[in-house]
Parts: sequence; structure tokens; C-alpha cells
Amino acid sequence: MSVEISLEGKVALVTGGSRGIGRAIALTFADAGADVVVSSRKLPDLEAVAEEIKAKGRKGLAVASHVAKMEDSVELVNKVKSEFGRLDILVNNAGTNPYNGPLIDAEEWAWDVTMNVNLKGPFFLSLMAAKLMHEQGGGNIINISSSAGLNPSSLHIYSISKAALIMMTRVMSMQFAESNIRVNAIAPGVIKTRLSEILWKGPDGTERARTGGPLRRLGEPEDIAGVALFLASDASSYITGDTIPVSGAGVN
Repeated sequence: MSVEISLEGKVALVTGGSRGIGRAIALTFADAGADVVVSSRKLPDLEAVAEEIKAKGRKGLAVASHVAKMEDSVELVNKVKSEFGRLDILVNNAGTNPYNGPLIDAEEWAWDVTMNVNLKGPFFLSLMAAKLMHEQGGGNIINISSSAGLNPSSLHIYSISKAALIMMTRVMSMQFAESNIRVNAIAPGVIKTRLSEILWKGPDGTERARTGGPLRRLGEPEDIAGVALFLASDASSYITGDTIPVSGAGVN
């Protein structure tokens, strides 16, 4: 038996799609045949990604939207519906980590900012997307968590938020199954992106990340995009509620 990895005729929405993992996923989905909407707070960088998507022969749309603002998410989903008539795949990729100090010194603002972007935003955007997917007969939600959500890390509040995102994945997979909506998560290890610079930038960090696992290298955004493509396609039709670690067997 062979299963084709294709997203032909699908419409995908990728948050945090202007760079890093989000951009890699958006372009990979376009290569597989999907039309792709990318969102983040700043429009210029998004527009560049949308043009890359169009250059691949697919429809690309850039929408400025702050995942932590409910009114932005409502407008985002409405725009996807009005432009494309459907939404088949949601990738909750947008994330933040504004505080890296000792946990005992953490202030309320750091908790609120982290949880609003990493958990509250994806939660409510997923509910909005699921309602649209239910109407059309099914869909697929992919949450980008972190290896820091599987094991405690030096990223403290971020780690807590990503662990909660994994539980959100499991709960939603049970709730949405009757609507033919699959919900899964990916838990990247150290990936070479701006968000994770604190873990790898500079000689010491790069060496620690490079020698932290048997593959002896940092992860690249494309390493995550390939797994996202698998989860978004029919090749993973019997997978829901699961979290796939993609860490090169390394450390946080």
C-alpha cells in the first residue's frame, strides 16, 4: 500500500508564518498543493512569504493578526472563509518567550504574555477554526509545542505553556473527533530560529546544541515542516491526540 503525501485542494492557515518554522511549513504545504494563509503581527514580512507561495503556483494570502487578541482571530478566520470558502488545516505555530530569568523572580506580565500567545490564543483560534471545519465535514489542527513541554527546561514559563498546549491537543482531539477533525502536536527540540537563539546562538550554545544528540547538528525549520506535512496529509489519517518529538534525540 502506498499513500501519497498531497495537500492538493486544501486550504491551510499558519500562524507565526513570517519566518522560521512557520514560514517553512507554509512553503512546504504550498509545495504539496495547498493554498496557504500566513498570519503574524507584522504585514511586510508576511507579504514576502505570500509571494513565495504564489511563485509556487498556489494562492497565498498574508493577514496581519495578533494571536493573543480575540478580535484579530475572529477577523482572521472570517477572512479565510470569505477568501477561500473553507479551512482544512490550522497550524498554531505563533509563540513567544519574553522572560528568561529565574522562575522565582517572574512577574505577572511575563506569565500573562506567554500564556496569552502560547496557549490562550491557540485555544480560541482552534475553537473558531473547528466550527468552520465542522460545517465542511472535517479538518486538521496541528499545534507546535516544544521539547520543553515534554521535559522541564531552563525556559520555565514557556515550558509550562508548551506542556499545557500538549494537553490541549489531547483534549481537543477527543472533543473534535466526531466532527472528523484530527488534532496533533509537534514538539521541536533546538531549532535554528530567532525564538530559540538563547539556546544556540554563540559558540557555547551552538556547540551544546550540536553535541546534544546523535545527529550532531542543530535542527532546521524544514525538519519540522516535513513532520507537519505528514500530520496534515492523509498519510497520518489514524493519528490524533498525539505529540511527535522532533529533537534529533537531543536536549533542550
